[in-house]
Amino acid sequence: MSEPSVRVSGTVLASLMFQHVNSDSDVEGLVLGESSFHEQVTISDSQSDHIHIEEIYNIQKHVACHKLNTLYSSSGEVHLDVLQEMLAENKQDSVIGWYRQRRHSEQLMTFREKLVHEKLKSALKNPHMIFLLLTSSRVTPSDSTHRMEYSAFTSRSRHFLNVPVLVTNLGLLEQQGYWRVSAPCSASGYSLTMNKHGSRFFSPSGLVKEVDEMNKMNDSLQVELQKACREVEESERAVEALQVEVSALRRSLREKQQNSAGKAAVRFYRNQQSSSAEEQSAAAAGRQSVAGLLSSPPHTNGDPAGLPCPQQRRRRRGGRAAPTAAGQLWDEAEGDAAGKGEETEEEQLLTQHPASDTPSF
Repeated sequence: MSEPSVRVSGTVLASLMFQHVNSDSDVEGLVLGESSFHEQVTISDSQSDHIHIEEIYNIQKHVACHKLNTLYSSSGEVHLDVLQEMLAENKQDSVIGWYRQRRHSEQLMTFREKLVHEKLKSALKNPHMIFLLLTSSRVTPSDSTHRMEYSAFTSRSRHFLNVPVLVTNLGLLEQQGYWRVSAPCSASGYSLTMNKHGSRFFSPSGLVKEVDEMNKMNDSLQVELQKACREVEESERAVEALQVEVSALRRSLREKQQNSAGKAAVRFYRNQQSSSAEEQSAAAAGRQSVAGLLSSPPHTNGDPAGLPCPQQRRRRRGGRAAPTAAGQLWDEAEGDAAGKGEETEEEQLLTQHPASDTPSF
């Protein structure tokens, strides 16, 4: 639903107040201008686009009645002949409402004013009409200072709403406040001049030609901007795909490195086990060879150490041959064994024949 608002210039409002102050009674008349709808789109990142529709009534001039209560009857019926006489050269489509000036009263519509408003809407076939109410009251007893209040009303399904009134050249306005104010109702000479020379400055749409060219340039820039946005979007998607591929390659390379490191560790462990097994087998073989040498006497045939047998050793001794180191070692080992054997025999004899039983020779 649109939100209505009334815009009036300071000149028009001042003329209404001047007429009201200089009259001896209440004053009423017609309000001329135009009404328009403005659609404002608010774009934000946090929510979806919000569309705000505003219905603006621009008051450009007013036409006063020559006498009070001549525009309508006591029952509220509008006199069309009086209405046409008041409009004179002005078009009926330019009527956007009517006004009334009262003294020492509140800013509220009376029952008659509401009835006249509905009848005026039906007579002019304009469902969008406003009622402008101006009330004055004296502030000082000498009437040197007055207070003027103004407000606007419109009806929606016979329900009257208070419409805010904004004076275009008073107070702080938005940046485009003056742009929205339409041109005042022009005279016939002004219209003739504008029709004659307007084609040189205005386009068929009613805009200034420079503005039309700027709009065209803006449209072309928007097209190029959308094209660049699409290219950026495509490049971003390509970069994302490449990042996914790079992540997959890094993951596969990491897995291969872990597998190769595990295989190298297993290979090293196996080599360590095989080398320790070889060392153990070599040590066992050495112990077996030493045990074999100690358990068997040396011989000449096939003896790796080259130790001679006892017969050869005796022959060499008989032949006065020089004894070898191995032979000497072997002789010592035999002597020790023989001594042990002799001691053993003597111990056995002593055991069999104790000293007390030994006969004396």
